[in-house]
Amino acid sequence: MLGIQLERLLGAAPAGVAEALDAVDGFDRALVTGLGRPTPEQSAALAALAGRVAASPLGAVAAEAVEKIAAGSVSDERLAALAAARAALLGAVHDAQLAALDEALGREREECAEPGGGEPLGERLLDGARSWLREVALVGWRGLGDDSLRGLDQALTALWAEPAARRLAVLLDGLAGELRACLPLSTWERLPVRRWADLWANAVLLCQPGAAGAAEAAAGPTAQVSGRLLPLGAELHEHPTAVQLLVHALLERDGGQPALLVRVGVGAAKVETLTGPTLWRLLGGFPALLRALAERRALTVTGLPLLAGGELVWDESGVALDEPADPFVTARTQLAGALAPAVPPLRRHPVQLAEPVLLEGYRVRDGVLTLDGHRLPLDLEHLPSAGPLTPQLVKASTACLGLLCWEDGGWSLRPLGVRATARRQQVEAHTGDWTQGPTDPKAAKAEARWGDPVETLRERAGRLLRA
Repeated sequence: MLGIQLERLLGAAPAGVAEALDAVDGFDRALVTGLGRPTPEQSAALAALAGRVAASPLGAVAAEAVEKIAAGSVSDERLAALAAARAALLGAVHDAQLAALDEALGREREECAEPGGGEPLGERLLDGARSWLREVALVGWRGLGDDSLRGLDQALTALWAEPAARRLAVLLDGLAGELRACLPLSTWERLPVRRWADLWANAVLLCQPGAAGAAEAAAGPTAQVSGRLLPLGAELHEHPTAVQLLVHALLERDGGQPALLVRVGVGAAKVETLTGPTLWRLLGGFPALLRALAERRALTVTGLPLLAGGELVWDESGVALDEPADPFVTARTQLAGALAPAVPPLRRHPVQLAEPVLLEGYRVRDGVLTLDGHRLPLDLEHLPSAGPLTPQLVKASTACLGLLCWEDGGWSLRPLGVRATARRQQVEAHTGDWTQGPTDPKAAKAEARWGDPVETLRERAGRLLRA
């Protein structure tokens, strides 16, 4: 049965996916040098983008926008039409791939609720952001300099002061920060073209009347839930200034409803020098969650808000440790019948595809998992240094709890936990095994040698504040 599922999933991509991505890539390349004076090649790329949505409600407005921009008339409304066309194509690719994955896994998914309206932000509040986004489109990534980035500061100050604009403020602040870190942009041989175009297009859409409020409403709480939370695996995302723990789990809801696939995300600020197992100390404000991962236990949750995309808003006051729960047993007995959450509109992007699965009885060679003759690449580059999972252990494994992700035109598996044979013994390792400290003697000895850098930094910061 599992082989048939992989055959369905790893076969040819759904019809139209390659063409949609080609159109998006063409538009993204056009943004590199800007649309102020579009070349014939850029105009052709914009026309191809509009052509891919010609049969949709966006068709006429996208075609008009391309015609006007090719003639040298760039306005906020025309840029919004192109951003919407780009988002629609990526959303269609996401939906096609997600439908193929759900069919292959036999996974049921909740219906997406109709988006509700939100309080519109004031036009003056959005003017500064729109002006900066228009400048980016005109001069392109290569044409941006420090003066251009400083031009966003005043608009950001106004957006940060308005709670309803916080999503847009975070997005713009993050994009500007990445651009500033890469100056001078004209000297870079390769740029993250798709990522920056994603951020730019999302910001343009959030600047439309009522869009920011509607996005908040669509991603807001749908209910308060209670039940038994069974962790499947965890991701640890590290950034020079932040760390995030994302736990994938099954929620056995009270009232006999089907188990629901959910995610729990918590994070903390950090400095660049903190890395490795020390990162878990930064998340000490979530002791129940960390202990559940380390001891492989379930949690009882009471009255936690559940967001539309399947995220539980974590509050340790509504959480209690429960009995032991083996993630592999949980996945083997309950994952197939679990209900997956609907995907909010702004998250309909192929890069967001990451679905938990259990694979067993495979072989690994040269970073590729082979099961029943079907090959699935393994994502070994993102294994965190704060846990016991290593490329060597994954390659020696025969069972894996991981995330099926779709990136660069194909599926791959990102391991969260494995069972393997090492030194003639069966071992099991999960990303969250070291949340209470390294269990590997060498790693524990190395950490003890350096002491507690988190406490050292806090003490030094306290001295500076008292000075």
